[in-house]
Parts: sequence; structure tokens; C-alpha cells
Amino acid sequence: MAACQTAGRILPPALRDRLAPLLEKLIPVLTSSDPRHMAQRMALVAFAIRVVSAAIAFVSQIILARVMGEFEYGIFVFVWVLVVLFGNLSCLGFHTAIIRFLPQYHARDALAEIRGMTTTVRIFALVSATALAAIGIGGLWLFGDWIEGYYLVPLYLGVFSLPMIALGDVMDGTSRAHSWAVSAMSPTYIVRPVLILVLMMLAVAIGEPHTAQTAMIAAMAATYLTSVSQFFILTWRLRRRYVKGPSRIEFGTWFRVALPIFLIEGFGFMLTNSDVVIVGLYLDPASVAIYFAAAKTMALVHFVMFSVKAAASPRFSAAMANPDRQQLAVIAIESAKWAFWPSLVVGLLVLACGSFLLSLFGPAFTSGYSLMAILFAGIMAKALVGPAEAFLTMAGRQKLCVALYAVALVCNLVLNVTMIPIFGLTGAAMATAGAMFVEAILLHVAVRRTFGIVLFAFADPHARTIKAEAPRP
Repeated sequence: MAACQTAGRILPPALRDRLAPLLEKLIPVLTSSDPRHMAQRMALVAFAIRVVSAAIAFVSQIILARVMGEFEYGIFVFVWVLVVLFGNLSCLGFHTAIIRFLPQYHARDALAEIRGMTTTVRIFALVSATALAAIGIGGLWLFGDWIEGYYLVPLYLGVFSLPMIALGDVMDGTSRAHSWAVSAMSPTYIVRPVLILVLMMLAVAIGEPHTAQTAMIAAMAATYLTSVSQFFILTWRLRRRYVKGPSRIEFGTWFRVALPIFLIEGFGFMLTNSDVVIVGLYLDPASVAIYFAAAKTMALVHFVMFSVKAAASPRFSAAMANPDRQQLAVIAIESAKWAFWPSLVVGLLVLACGSFLLSLFGPAFTSGYSLMAILFAGIMAKALVGPAEAFLTMAGRQKLCVALYAVALVCNLVLNVTMIPIFGLTGAAMATAGAMFVEAILLHVAVRRTFGIVLFAFADPHARTIKAEAPRP
């Protein structure tokens, strides 16, 4: 508040008069404790972090591609995508379930349940990810002869990172449930990428080979440093916020909610990463590198949706206690608008600079520009309905989301497996965009039929809702 007032005094009178309406809207967002303004504030913080993280990730990927070359870089990104995918899945949905339960526990001052859940999710993530890592090591040992030799050692290294990936995800969810946007997203999206790059550059400087194996060692070390540090910081913040006392563990209740979320987010995560994995299965590492560079460049648009989802999920959860369906419609459509318009602007800017951005990875990467345009069409289809999956999940419609995402994932896999062998990288981009269109249509229809809400970025949030079954609290 004081900073805004100071800035207003410093600005020239003409400029101050023009910015006055904007400042009047911005000040409540930055200072108010109203749930709507808190959601907007978290969205702004999340958006800022994602902007910084997108820049860091983009620059680091360019440097890694330049240092390793297309072939070794393709090996690294293929393995790292698998590691992040399975590390996230090993949480079994608890990293999102905590976002649903904690706001409700806060509303009724259920401190025992809060203590129990914040502790349980971290233990569960470590145990489940460690078990998955053991299975992964066994699988690599048994079926290693069927895997290309250049993938084998990086895969072994990646398996050891799974527990820390999972731990980081549940701590991210815990922080988001408390609206601690900085501590939620900065470790994964800022600290870890910077550490990977720094450690890789140090390794190269001391004479280590410029290979995917070296990059995976750097990634594993960065993951452990980030997650362990985040663990101690979050534990300290939770102890400051909640006094010591008894803990109540309702594991059965949490698991019944987390499991459908696991299926929903698992399908969703595989939807967004299966293209890279399938390209790696069908094509050579250099092709993986070109496709990943195009997708990574276009992913600069994705941080808009991520930021909106991070802010909207707690708001959706709190709004479910209110029987006013019209208020639900306003919140849902507002979130879709927050997702669509910034995504459109950012996407058009990225496309305008696409050839130049791809050339930074190396001369061979500019062939991926057409892939960016195809992927952008799919991204905008999803942006039209905003964070619809978060809306359904927080409304207790996990089983419906599971069915929708199962259909979308099957569509994605069938399209990729069919089109990649025929059209190569263009087929992968077309398959991914097509799956995004299917996903958006399914989510729109599901929200409309379940809640009577026309979830669309151009819909009127104050229009009368369509008759539908009442939302469950």
C-alpha cells in the first residue's frame, strides 16, 4: 500500500492521472484479505514466478542444448521428462488432495487434522516414491538388454531422483494450500533449474564430458539440494504457524479423495508429456531434442494456466461450501477469462519470435517452428475453459474427471502412435493438439451438465445458470 502511494507521488501528474484507475484496482488486490483479492494476489505472485522461471528454464535449456548437442540433449530431456512424470505420479494425488482439505480444516479450526495431514503427506510421498524407485531399478536390471545403451545409465541416475521429486511436489501442495505462492513454486521452478545449470557448467569446467550422463548427475544433485532445503524451511514455517498438539490422521478419507485425483492428474500429466515419451520411443534422440525445444518454447504460454490454477483451486474449494450456484459460475468463468486472454497475448508474442527463439538452441532446431503453431492451437483450446479440471476436482467430481481424462489420454496415445510413424514430428504435434481439443470439449460438457455452468472464456458470468444437479460440498 505504502509503495503504491509512494509510486503515485513520484510519477508525473499526467501519467499518475492515467494510472489512477489501475492503481485503485491494484491496491485492494495487494492488501485486501477478501478471498477474491487473495486469489488474485496469489495469481499475480504465481504469474510473476512463472515468468521468471520460464525465462530461467528457457535460457538453461538453450545452454544445455548448445553444450551437449542435439543427440546428447535429446537423451537428457527424454530421461528427465520420465523422471518428473513418475516422480509426480508417485505422490498418488496427495500433493493436490492437501490443497482441497487444508482450507476446509482452516475454516473449522481443525488443528489436529492439519498437523496430521501436513506430516502424513510427506512421509507417504517418500515411501511411495522409494518403492517405485526400487521397482524401476529392478525393471532396468531385468530388461536392460531391450533398452538402447545410451539411455541406460541416465535412466539409472534418474531413478534415484524420484523420492526427492515426490517430496518436492507434496511440499509445493502444502505451501499452495496456505497461499504461500513463493515458497510453493520457487524451489521447483526457479531454484532447481538454476542449480542444474550451475552444476552442469561446473562439471564441464572441470573437464567432465558434455553428455547426458553428466547432465543427469547434475539434475540429481540439484533435486536433492532443492527438496531437502525446502523440507527444512517448510517444517520451520509450519511449526511457527501451528502450536504443538495432538495430530489426527484420517488416512482413509484422504486416500479416497487422493486416489481419483491421482488418476485425474496422472492422466493429465501423461497427456502433456506422452508426446515427448512416444517421440523418444519411435524416433532418435536428435528428433526428441527438436520436438522438446519447440514444445518447451511454446510452453511459455502454459505458465498462465498454471498461475490461474494455483490461485483458483483454494478459491474453488472454499466456494463449494456456499450453495449459491451463481457465485460458482462467476468464479469459474472469471478463472477462464484469467486463463484465456493472457495465454492469447503471450502465445502470439512467442510465435512472432519463434524462429529466433528456436535458433538459440542451435541451427537444426529452427525446423521445429511449424510444430509451435500446431501446439499453440491446442493450448488455446484448453485456455478457453480455464482450470476446469481443478473446478471439478475441488467440487468432489473426481470420478467424472477420471473418466474424462481416460478418454482424452486414450485419444492422445492413439493419435500419437498412429501419426508419429506416418508424419514424424508434425504428427506428434498434431496428435497433441488434437488431444487438447478433445480434453477441452469434454471438460466444458462435463461442467455444463453437472453444474449448469457454461464454462467458456466468452461467457457472461452473471447469466442465469442452466438447470443441473446441485454441486456436492
